[in-house]
Amino acid sequence: MPVRNRFAELLHEITEWRRDIHAHPELMFDCHRTAAKVAGLLRDFGCDEVVEGIGRTGVVGVIRGRALGSGRVVGLRADMDALPITEITGLPHASTVPGKMHACGHDGHTAILLGAAKHLAETRNFDGSVVVVFQPAEEGEAGALAMIQDGLMDRFGIDEIYGLHNAPGLPVGSFATRSGPLQASADEFRIVVTGRGGHAAEPHRAVDTTLAACQIVVSLQSIVARNVDPLHSVVVTVGTFRTDSGASNIIAHRAEMAGTVRCLDAGMRDLAEERVKAVAVSTAAAFGAEAEVIYERGYPVTVNAAENTGHAVAAAAAVVGPDRVDGNTPPIMPAEDFSYMLEARPGAYVFLGNGDSAQCHHPAYEFDDSAIPVGCSYFVTLVEQRLPLRS
Repeated sequence: MPVRNRFAELLHEITEWRRDIHAHPELMFDCHRTAAKVAGLLRDFGCDEVVEGIGRTGVVGVIRGRALGSGRVVGLRADMDALPITEITGLPHASTVPGKMHACGHDGHTAILLGAAKHLAETRNFDGSVVVVFQPAEEGEAGALAMIQDGLMDRFGIDEIYGLHNAPGLPVGSFATRSGPLQASADEFRIVVTGRGGHAAEPHRAVDTTLAACQIVVSLQSIVARNVDPLHSVVVTVGTFRTDSGASNIIAHRAEMAGTVRCLDAGMRDLAEERVKAVAVSTAAAFGAEAEVIYERGYPVTVNAAENTGHAVAAAAAVVGPDRVDGNTPPIMPAEDFSYMLEARPGAYVFLGNGDSAQCHHPAYEFDDSAIPVGCSYFVTLVEQRLPLRS
């Protein structure tokens, strides 16, 4: 069951959808134009139900198969939002909105799922129902969680759910995934160090928050080096650092830093939070300063269920051949809010090759439209394998 000829026929049309979405990027939950386009197309396809406004601007389409005896419901998800980046590709379909662009390929994910939905609505070659989920706000606002809290899983009776993400550097027409942790959790911290400001020429009369804060930055790296099991992956990064000093002859009264913690294991996530707080407070105290730590949990670890990963690998292999599917790819440390959906229902997330493109979140990134037939075929094959018609 290779890449389907129907998607070669539809490629121009699906590409036009993708490029239109690309030219009109929207951020976070502000996906009104994109959501309206998606909902309109789903209605044109003849979906049995099209529901808007799930998770504020999410769209859900329901497609019922030729038979409904299995009673099973498979969910397929795509994200719709863009990023606050100024595009530099110079392409004819480049962003028309200053400071916004589809730099992560969500336009491609949306187009792929739309193409799959069109084919599934035409053929209905399955026993059960398919729920196509178009989600806003993956890039930092947990749109997946918002849709779940709005009743996504229970309202539409989803039993299992699948998603995909393009992967620059992976050849077009190839897939990669793994059972278990695939992407990291993403937590954020802010550390505010308070001391006693003073004249730079009289440091003995002050409590130097810059010195204390700099030592905290260095000491935070000891968490990974000396507290984390070497067989587990944890990243602690300080991304911003500033003081309230405006001149070279001032010892700052206050210094502030912010960063991120990435983990692939819930136990390591708890440990990292505990150690970030302890290291910051105790290091500041050693310099006579005080540290306040604001620690916020973000997206959880993206964990593929073993059985569903097997289904995903089988579907991908049926489309492109087993030699083009890596079923044991190493996990990566970027985060993904599809993790919330995988906490709510069993499922799997896969990477689809985007070829030799710029990396995601780069202003020169461009989704490779030649990946569209492969992605569409994968989703359709997965549905037909999971919801087979009985003769």
